[in-house]
This record gives sequence, C-alpha cells and structure tokens, in this order.
Amino acid sequence: MNEVKTITRNEIIKSSVKSQAGFSLVEILVALTLLGLVGTFVVGKIFDTFEEGRVKTASIQMSSFAGQLQEFRRKCNFYPDTSQGLDALISAPGGRECKNYPPNGFIGGQEMIPADPWDMEYVYESDGKKFTIKSFGADGEEGGEGYAADLHYPKKKK
Repeated sequence: MNEVKTITRNEIIKSSVKSQAGFSLVEILVALTLLGLVGTFVVGKIFDTFEEGRVKTASIQMSSFAGQLQEFRRKCNFYPDTSQGLDALISAPGGRECKNYPPNGFIGGQEMIPADPWDMEYVYESDGKKFTIKSFGADGEEGGEGYAADLHYPKKKK
C-alpha cells in the first residue's frame, strides 16, 4: 500500500535552505565585467551625441547671427567692421553712422552676444562689405580635428 509520509515544518525549512544556490565570485565578476563593457559603449555614444549637438548648436547660432547681420546691412548699408564686432547687433556701433538703427538693436533685449556652446566668444571679422564668423570648437584654439575643428560661417569650401 501507499504510505503517506508526513513532513515536518523543520524538514521543509532545511530542504529549502539546501536548494537555494548563490552566485559564485567568478560569476559575479564576469557579470560586472560585461556590465562595464556595455556601459563604456553607451557612455561613448552619449558623449558623441552631446558633442554633435554642440556643433549643430554653434552652426545654428552662426546662421542666426548671419541673418541679423544681413538685416543690419539692409538698414545701415554696411556690415559692422571687425572692431565693432557682433556687439553692433545689440547697440549702435561707434564710428560709421547707421541712421536706421533700431532702438532695441537687432537682437532685441540682449545685453551681450551669446557665447558658443563651449563658452567661448565667436570670432567676427569684416571689412564692411563681407563677413566671417568662427567658433574654434571644443578645444578653443584655431585648427583641430573632429569636435575640436573650427566652425565657419560661411562654411569654408574643402
């Protein structure tokens, strides 16, 4: 006949403790190594995306300045020269007079020209007939490659 074995509460606890196996130190180290490798790639991609955003932001700002400088030329018949700089978009420049200069400037409500995404000033050069705007990129120095490359408006032909 079939016998029914009764199991005590202590036997249940002992068997459940024996059946719970943990991870070995090697398994934990392998898992941490894999997580570290994956994390390195993810952080690298995030950094690249962040730097690409800075480059695009600088290009957009320079294009915006160019539009405002063209409006300046339309009203004043000249571009501000190098010594007047981009500050001529905020307050009327000294020297050559602009009779149609708007009371709030060409960038209304601004007290200073925004810096590039790397917190450096844009470099503006003009002879009054044409202009260039530059940002020296991530390294803040002329020249460079990759994210440290200089940005120009108008874009330099390669």
